[in-house]
Amino acid sequence: MEFGFGAEDEEFRAEARAWLGEHLTGVFAGAAGRGGPGSEHEGAAERRAWERELGRGGWIGLGWDTGAGDGAGSGPGLGAYGNRRATLTQQVVWAEEYARVRAPGRYGHIGENLLAPTLLAYGSQEQRDEFLPPIARGEALWCQGYSEPGAGSDLAGLRTAAALDGDVYRVTGQKIWTSLAHEADWCFVLARTEAGSRGHRGISFLLVPMDQPGRIEVRPIRQLTGTSEFNEVFFDGAVARASHVVGGVGDGWRVAMGLLGFERGVSTLVQQIGFAEELGAVVREAVGSGAVDDPVLRDRLVRQWAELRVMRWNALRTLAGSGGVARPDAGAPSVAKLLWGGWHQRLGELAMAVRGAVGAVGPGDWREDAPYELDALQRLFLFTRADTIYGGSDEIQRNIIAERVLGLPREAR
Repeated sequence: MEFGFGAEDEEFRAEARAWLGEHLTGVFAGAAGRGGPGSEHEGAAERRAWERELGRGGWIGLGWDTGAGDGAGSGPGLGAYGNRRATLTQQVVWAEEYARVRAPGRYGHIGENLLAPTLLAYGSQEQRDEFLPPIARGEALWCQGYSEPGAGSDLAGLRTAAALDGDVYRVTGQKIWTSLAHEADWCFVLARTEAGSRGHRGISFLLVPMDQPGRIEVRPIRQLTGTSEFNEVFFDGAVARASHVVGGVGDGWRVAMGLLGFERGVSTLVQQIGFAEELGAVVREAVGSGAVDDPVLRDRLVRQWAELRVMRWNALRTLAGSGGVARPDAGAPSVAKLLWGGWHQRLGELAMAVRGAVGAVGPGDWREDAPYELDALQRLFLFTRADTIYGGSDEIQRNIIAERVLGLPREAR
């Protein structure tokens, strides 16, 4: 593996650090560190404004293929869609600097890191020209319409249907666990466009506008943390233009699986830097409370640190081996998900272990009529109970590795 930073990367680091220092001020500084797992509701207005600020600076979409050449962008040094050009190592540099200053949790990551690479890989040029610039400007927010009440980890069991009606599709069905659907402008939806189809066949990948009163209803799902980042979404004849089918009618499964592969890559390094900050908070709690003197807890803290380092090197190895392209290794996304999901869940458990019994009660006023508020470590514990389920359960990831990488026989149905 060869993955290092050269002189140009360090110049890019200085530019990124200077821009963040200049712009992460005022109301934006007040949103710093907000919007992480279990607290996506915090600083919503400021973080939406921050997306537009990032867009004006060209910091959204650093890894996109700009394609159109010099002068095609909206400003000096910008690419075809208004995004800065950046090498793979420079993308990592930006991720590190962004996490270093605890910049606000991103509202636009689904559009930038999932939909945009999918359009670049499978979409038409017309679709790229229509949808990528608003994402790069921080103006368009997206959500992902995959899971359904009867089709979560077994996504091929989805039943949402889309019927062609002239030059539009009319989408009917229900999606669940849809992150940020209550804020999103658009949703990319997996739906059956072939009546009577089953399994992977007859599914299409549609781009659906969310502003359709009476045709789309969003119902927030209250979680253990008391927040509602996830939602149920009901489609009742919602309209999607036929020209907004990505990758061809009936080929949605291939597109959907390609999109899931983009969930690793540089974005996993951003995630891991956030994990390091959370681990630091747990360590400080252990030192402050004296729990670090317990040799068993101390061993668990060291193990968490060592495993996080292994995750980082695995991500860098994967990136270096693929040139930043997310599809060559069929098992890499599943390995990455297994690593971080279990690690983060164990960190939440460790956070409560160093707290001891006091971790089970709320901070501050304990009167019966006082509001019960969770602190950061309590939210961490409760939110991470889902880490080994959402994004593809551990069982599904192991099946993928066994069948697609190791060539083991499929489990009997």
